[in-house]
Amino acid sequence: MFVDSTTLRARFAGRLSDLYGKEVPAYTTLLEVSQQVNKRVLERDGADAERLGSIDRVTAERHGAIRVGSPAELAQVARVFSALGMSPTGFYDLRDAHPRPIPVVSTAFRPTDRTELAKNPFRVFTSMLVPEDRRFFDADLERRLKQFISRRRLFDPEVLELADRAEADGGLQADAAGRFLDLATASFALSGEPVDRAWYDELERVSGVAADIGGVTTTHINHLTPRVLDIDELYADMQARGIEMIDKIQGPPRWDGPDVLLRQTSFRALAEPRRYREADGSIVDGTMRVRFGEVEARGIALTPAGRDLYDKAMADQDHWAELMPGSEQELHDQRLAYFGYRVSPARPAAAPVPGATPYELVAGGWIVAEPIVYEDFLPRSAAGIFASNLSEAGTMDSDQGGAERDLGWLAERIGRTVHVPEDLYLAESTASFEAAAEAL
Repeated sequence: MFVDSTTLRARFAGRLSDLYGKEVPAYTTLLEVSQQVNKRVLERDGADAERLGSIDRVTAERHGAIRVGSPAELAQVARVFSALGMSPTGFYDLRDAHPRPIPVVSTAFRPTDRTELAKNPFRVFTSMLVPEDRRFFDADLERRLKQFISRRRLFDPEVLELADRAEADGGLQADAAGRFLDLATASFALSGEPVDRAWYDELERVSGVAADIGGVTTTHINHLTPRVLDIDELYADMQARGIEMIDKIQGPPRWDGPDVLLRQTSFRALAEPRRYREADGSIVDGTMRVRFGEVEARGIALTPAGRDLYDKAMADQDHWAELMPGSEQELHDQRLAYFGYRVSPARPAAAPVPGATPYELVAGGWIVAEPIVYEDFLPRSAAGIFASNLSEAGTMDSDQGGAERDLGWLAERIGRTVHVPEDLYLAESTASFEAAAEAL
């Protein structure tokens, strides 16, 4: 039996969730509370609760996060996720992030087709260390860090070979699919290998994230994030259960207007048992705080003009409600958010004027605008989550020069197109309008 990439993605997301639940039991509690909150919101709001995705989609939705040390490792990650129908999308630079710079650049692997997203919207936010950035790493530490990373192997060659076959064929036969899922899941499990304490501590003085990437010999799931329909309610419920949450919810404030972009929070990183190798070669038991339980609530994707307004409103949250439009209709009419279109069942009998714009056809009642959900990430929110879960402040010499990184650089290094999220939303909106116009 042939297992296509969509099914592989769904099965992998399920396996990873099971794995992470065993490694971090509080994650299982987070899932339980998320499902309880979603059920209450569905009962309370009815169809409105599913305006940005069906409850089946929201319940299955996860985004994971991993960290790697080099373009070569990131290219291997891209091969694994391509087998699951996931493409690199977006470029995020956290090195100048507030409140705490993080020495990484990131992209997210996800489905890019709306139909695939509806079937299983699994995403993995993937960060890559930038050892060349002199604000964080001097030349000697860069050299030693690169040597350490070049000596390790994150993926068994067999899993990469199977991934390439799945990418080429759109899936795998059942036996090969099972083998691929076994190997891929194991690649992201937390290793029991002892950690060199002196090396880890040296990197942690630069950044806890640098230590989590370059201080160990494997990668691992750093967090696995469910989606919730009311993140404020979940935050309160988790605290009521005695689970320590970070100080606040990242992203836009709660208000009575439309949800936009992304809101995120998490429980604090837990002290997990790890073994350390001391300078004298002895192995001792200890703990490490690097993994946490994140949860997210998703809103409407904003256009570049909408993002500009969002940034202005975020800088002055006391006046958020005065700056941001209070309805989906206003977001649409002011060209601030992306919408899909369908023919209205209650459209006028008369034909519309040829060449009418989406805004004219919506205003005339011929078509209906439906918001496109934001599928991507916010650098400021990601950095806020990271910073809230770091035990060490780290160091940075802002007088030193950084290393230039952008979407084009990343695409060249991994040999793949890195999609621009806004281009995807615009293409989706345009295609739906053209289909609706043709149907009229």
